[in-house]
Amino acid sequence: MTALVRLRLAGFLRTGRALAPVLAGLVALGILYGGGRAQPAEAYGVSAVVLFPVLAWQTKLLLDVEPDGQRRLAQVVVGARRERAAGLVAAVVAALGTVAVAMIFPWLVGGVTGPVEPGDRSIAVGLALGLWAHLLAVPPAVLLGALASRACTGSAGYGVAVLALGAVGAVVLGLSGSVAPWLAPPIMPTARTAAGDAAALTVTLLTLWALAWSGVALAGYVWRRRSRA
Repeated sequence: MTALVRLRLAGFLRTGRALAPVLAGLVALGILYGGGRAQPAEAYGVSAVVLFPVLAWQTKLLLDVEPDGQRRLAQVVVGARRERAAGLVAAVVAALGTVAVAMIFPWLVGGVTGPVEPGDRSIAVGLALGLWAHLLAVPPAVLLGALASRACTGSAGYGVAVLALGAVGAVVLGLSGSVAPWLAPPIMPTARTAAGDAAALTVTLLTLWALAWSGVALAGYVWRRRSRA
């Protein structure tokens, strides 16, 4: 399975498809941080929201690089379960690379600042909350991209629709006062928590929420792949 993960990452990089989501993310972050300097936790919380659709799009591109025939051959060689797992692992590795860039980028452009007033968080705490916010966005984004991949939807049009509806839904349903916020991953609540008090209980509950949503999305991905096999 390790070889299949490397193969998919190599194909994603060598075809140049990795450039589009990374450049889109950098442009979005450049616009975000161009508005002025902010505390790390607040800046990174918003950054995680901005990167969520980028990470989902990146996952879809990575999974769609492989031709259908090659994907079926991989299922025969390593088994359907390992083939699916290899795609998701490759997508997570690519997403973590993008997150690393997003964590470093604001310092390069002067988009963040250290404590200004006595009550401000330290840089270390802000970095920890920022990393938590970004990592919490990775599993839901990867699984949304997987659900939008050609292997699940069967066509580019349906894939784009799933990707767009999922990304917009995550923002709309995450707004305060929404009817059923649990239908979407906690991207917006995480950003508000990172910029606010960030109590331990709230952080724990948001983490469990993201994991539970990801578990449901993973089950849907596996079911859909099996039904199309």
